[in-house]
Amino acid sequence: MIRISRLSLLLVSGAACLAQPHWDIQYRYRQIDSTLTISDFAFPSEKRGIACGFTTDRKDKDKPLVLITSDGGEHWTETPIKEAGISLFFLDDSTGWMITEKGVWTTAESGRTWTKLKQAPSGLLRIWFLDRQHGFAAGLQKRVFETLDGGESWAPLPIVKEVQGDPVYTTFGEISFAENKGIISGWNIPPRRGGPDWMEPERAGARRQVPHYGVLLQTADGGKKWTKSEASVFGQVTRISLTAQGTGLGLIQFRDVFDFPSEVMKIDIHTGKSTRAFRAKDRSITDVRLFSGSTTAIIAGFEPSGPVYDSPIPGKLKILTSDDLEKWTEMTVDYRAVARTAMIAGPDEKHLWVATDTGMILKLTP
Repeated sequence: MIRISRLSLLLVSGAACLAQPHWDIQYRYRQIDSTLTISDFAFPSEKRGIACGFTTDRKDKDKPLVLITSDGGEHWTETPIKEAGISLFFLDDSTGWMITEKGVWTTAESGRTWTKLKQAPSGLLRIWFLDRQHGFAAGLQKRVFETLDGGESWAPLPIVKEVQGDPVYTTFGEISFAENKGIISGWNIPPRRGGPDWMEPERAGARRQVPHYGVLLQTADGGKKWTKSEASVFGQVTRISLTAQGTGLGLIQFRDVFDFPSEVMKIDIHTGKSTRAFRAKDRSITDVRLFSGSTTAIIAGFEPSGPVYDSPIPGKLKILTSDDLEKWTEMTVDYRAVARTAMIAGPDEKHLWVATDTGMILKLTP
């Protein structure tokens, strides 16, 4: 009879865990007298990655910066910039655009230097380019624009005139394309009495989720023609990931106290139908990614600490994967990683990173 000691079993179990793909912290902001907030994150190739955000010192003074790597995240360079980035889009590993509160900046050097576009509108949240000349931008006050000259000039998207709702309370907050098929999502949420849920948790617990106006703008020909769909809905479609095969993932996040913090929906671009792919009361998802030519999907978020999901207190980072958009598996994540927002980036399912708004960047290790 062969006897296996408890130590041997632990060693075997540990080796098995290490053999599974896991997420390791690759970068962590370590300054004692300041904190780092990462607003958005891009990894257009296996080697080049860019994160935008700002540091905050003890006197609450913010300093905008970008983090840049050219070796797959082994080393990161902190580079000061003039305006803090809200979101990023990279067409390739050199050419990219950054949205700030005051406008749009562009880079041709992987984020090392930035030039501000003189004619870009303000109040934008998201930007997407189909090529170096043709792009779309969306943001606050019912603003959606198109450029055909690389951002030198911008024209309002005509279909937006047909969208209902007061522009003051209407936001277009997400853009996603796969080849010529694209979706721009928006929502209209009138103001309500009282402060944020996290400031008034007792009152928030008694509030009912109120439906509001949601809208999707869709194109199948690279933006030549657009159609709109409108509905009274709960939550906002804040992230969309589309594939060339016509499948996509959409993330719905709920603003108020609700039964679930978020839902991930499977989208069929051809039929326009959507079905629920994931939801859990103890998982607040903040980003989704589905890869063209693959069945692999990744979703990332955090574990909320209570019934109020929109809290300033970060929760443990949670990352899940699925091969069929039905069964989801929790991935092993460094126990030190926490977040209020997690962002997924990478050129394909084999080269992936996740950044947190709390100043951490993790890499998927096979």
